[in-house]
Amino acid sequence: MIVVGGGPGGYTAALYAARAGMDTVVLEKLSAGGQMALTEQIDNYPGFEDGIDGFSLGEKMKRGTEQFGVETKLTEVLSLELSGSVKKAVTSEGAMYAKSIVLATGAGPKELGVDGEQALIGKGVHYCAACDGMFYRNKTVVIAGGGNTAAADALILSRICKKVIVVHRRGTLKATKIYHEPLMKTENVEFLWDSEIIALLHNEKLTGIQIRNVKTGEESTLACDGVFVSVGRKPSTELMKDQIEIDPAGYIIADESTRTNIPGVFAVGDVRTKALRQVVTAVADGATAVHYAEEYLAGGM
Repeated sequence: MIVVGGGPGGYTAALYAARAGMDTVVLEKLSAGGQMALTEQIDNYPGFEDGIDGFSLGEKMKRGTEQFGVETKLTEVLSLELSGSVKKAVTSEGAMYAKSIVLATGAGPKELGVDGEQALIGKGVHYCAACDGMFYRNKTVVIAGGGNTAAADALILSRICKKVIVVHRRGTLKATKIYHEPLMKTENVEFLWDSEIIALLHNEKLTGIQIRNVKTGEESTLACDGVFVSVGRKPSTELMKDQIEIDPAGYIIADESTRTNIPGVFAVGDVRTKALRQVVTAVADGATAVHYAEEYLAGGM
């Protein structure tokens, strides 16, 4: 089995596959844990009563597979061939072949899409409040977005920063109700409704933003020390989008069985269509994928 992606879903699939007697390799281009590795504190994964940081949890998951013979190759997957009884992954170190493949490529943060954004990453533009919020102690920051992640980020940053300004295209938060009351009661959190960021103001580092009211078209500038972008996630499906069924949002269509429309190909974790994208649901996907992979390899599909 080839597992593409070394996040919690990928490593759980690898663990279950190796224990089921499969020769298993994990292909990961960065480090164990995937997006999870960027999370400073995880409190909702069972078994860690004091919580754990995502990087450490990813390393633990990786080491857990190694005792059963799983090899992790730190390499970039350049292309995939998913049809047929033998699957092929072309990596920066050569081609690999397997009878089954698990796609655990995850999803990354969407960008604002304004000029200069890439150049300002780490110089005032960030995508992970838990990772980078500490750099803005007693400073003024902006959060772009209004969903659950944006709301959670606003609460995290409100405990660190002097002021947190939430810029949202709508007139109310998209976030679930559990976030609304705590945010409204937090004195150093302000809201700019019906607004979008249209420019990043900077010298060497970010100095402020230019915003536009989406209803009136009125534009204004706002001084700030940092911007945390929280406008949704983008699934990593570039490698397989022309081969596999994908939904309008770009996620691989796979139900709770994790089976895709291609026999022997399974999608786990954040990259597949699902109601909840959490570490614990990715882990569940990994175990499920191997159950159906065994069935597939035994000729039961």
